Amino acid sequence: MCGICGLSYSNKRPGDRGVLQEMNAAIAHRGPDSDGFHVAEGVGLAMRRLAIIDVKGGDQPISNEDETIWIVYNGEIYNYPEMRAELEERGHRFKTQTDTECVIHFYEDEGEACVKHFRGMFAFALWDAHRHRLFIARDRLGKKPIYYTAQNGEFYFSSELNGLLKALPHRPEMDLEAIDLYLSLQYVPEPRTVYKNVYKLPAAHTLLWENGEVEVNRYWDVSYQPELTGNEKDLAEELRVRLREAVKMRLISEVPLGAHLSGGLDSSIVAALMAELSDAPVKTFSVGFQEEEFSELPYARAVAQKYSTDHHEFTLTYGDIPATLEKIVRHFGEPFADASAIPLYHLSLLTRQYVTVALNGDGGDEDFAGYQRYWLDPLANAYLQAPPLLTRNLIPSIAHRLPDRSTRPVGQSLVNGFKRLEQLPRMDRRASVLRWGSYFAPWQRQALWKEEHWKNFHADNAESLLAESFDKASGSFLDRTLYTDLHNYLPGDLLVKADRMTMAASLEGRSPFLDHEIVEWAARLPDSLKVRGRSGKYLLKKAFAKYLPENVKSHGKQGFGIPLAAWFRGPLADWSRELLLGGESPLIGLFNQSTLQNLIDEHIQARADHGKRLYALSMLALWMRQANG
Repeated sequence: MCGICGLSYSNKRPGDRGVLQEMNAAIAHRGPDSDGFHVAEGVGLAMRRLAIIDVKGGDQPISNEDETIWIVYNGEIYNYPEMRAELEERGHRFKTQTDTECVIHFYEDEGEACVKHFRGMFAFALWDAHRHRLFIARDRLGKKPIYYTAQNGEFYFSSELNGLLKALPHRPEMDLEAIDLYLSLQYVPEPRTVYKNVYKLPAAHTLLWENGEVEVNRYWDVSYQPELTGNEKDLAEELRVRLREAVKMRLISEVPLGAHLSGGLDSSIVAALMAELSDAPVKTFSVGFQEEEFSELPYARAVAQKYSTDHHEFTLTYGDIPATLEKIVRHFGEPFADASAIPLYHLSLLTRQYVTVALNGDGGDEDFAGYQRYWLDPLANAYLQAPPLLTRNLIPSIAHRLPDRSTRPVGQSLVNGFKRLEQLPRMDRRASVLRWGSYFAPWQRQALWKEEHWKNFHADNAESLLAESFDKASGSFLDRTLYTDLHNYLPGDLLVKADRMTMAASLEGRSPFLDHEIVEWAARLPDSLKVRGRSGKYLLKKAFAKYLPENVKSHGKQGFGIPLAAWFRGPLADWSRELLLGGESPLIGLFNQSTLQNLIDEHIQARADHGKRLYALSMLALWMRQANG
């Protein structure tokens, strides 16, 4: 695991080592063990290394045999032992024991198609001196990041935005439309960033920089058809075999490893399989909250006790929050409003005290349909067939008058779900994550923005983005929704959060559920083996029922719920009011002050739950303050 960065000039002048050093310093937390540089005609490559495989001999950049191809690489390719054997049979010679060197030799033989061999998480940049071109690739699901920009015949890339900005003579102009998308989605969707003309390389894409031009191409996609056949028992057994293999592959390491154990189904299964495959007790790590209704520590402890793990816990306190927000905004480099980044940041710091690698349960919900909205969507679609008088007037009016239940975690309050009925007729049903979880609906965004800005936006821009993905997919409504989430919510939110918060602590995270072969297999399961009744992950639960403690099996989907409503009525109330409404607030030029005031007042008085909205606005304000500072 590493951080990588670099530059290339179309006029073929040598890369600027001083610029590379500045870029590298900005991502030093991603790789505290060593750094490396390659500077030649037209190119400069740099990296920071977190040593996991071939600790002593695997420093980068690495070249091929005749030093005409050089690479900087971030990630882990778990099938590299088999790849290495195949490449040696082809006649390639190796200087290291790393997976990195396999990438070079497959590129020598197969060019851009090399990426199809790699099973793992990766982002790499490869300089081909023969062709005088830069080849960059990102893994299929988007676990490892790449940012880039091309300006005046010069190309720059980095694992993080902050590293990229160090290379540019001037900070790029802020993209207000990207901020408007952020208010809906809680992240800036790829390929955009918060800056104009600065981009994320999308997941499952490659990039070529050659002759002063950028070419971006997709190399992989997932299909939900044809459906798998076979009886439930056999498919459950196949799932156990496949997931056990995915976990086993991710236990390859020369440094200590453990597991993040949330107490939920997915991380519990991963920890159980690790215990089954390990000779020594697995080190497990959990985080909880002072507010017991949001804490899943009892469930994590039950799994830890069942498998006799070496268990460690952290409880998040109010005193941690404001200082943490300042830090995590800096690591994201742009506005990011998924509040579960807070506990993950602290959990990663705790974990790094004991291990360098941690497995997690990321991806289980997207693979096997774990979110409640997957079974709620059909009910919502049926509801919308009712007479408009009910769906647009009577029922929303009743829902609007119901009391606030923001003191309950997401998924534990039917009232909160019922209150969502008000917006269902006004949202595109293809945008499932928005109609159930959008922070700001279009009419709320319109009330927020000053008119001179709002007139330049499209009210349904985020809905259209998700609908476009939905329409590309085939299969059932559920399959098309899963496809949409896999291409948007997963790489835009969940994997950004996972990468930045683990790497902030110089910790490598590994995700067995996001093995692309698991993803491809799970996609083809029939709907009935994903969602049944008011429950998702049907086959996953059945396949691993014997692996789980009773309280974990009976515990409903909770997720990394955060008590934002309580925080913004209590310890963060004065802090957020000053940040959003104070005389030096960076939001003054963008948003209507009266709307901001109403949001705060309604929330403090418990007339509405604006906790997530206030969090999103606070993170935006913190980012703008840092960017302007």
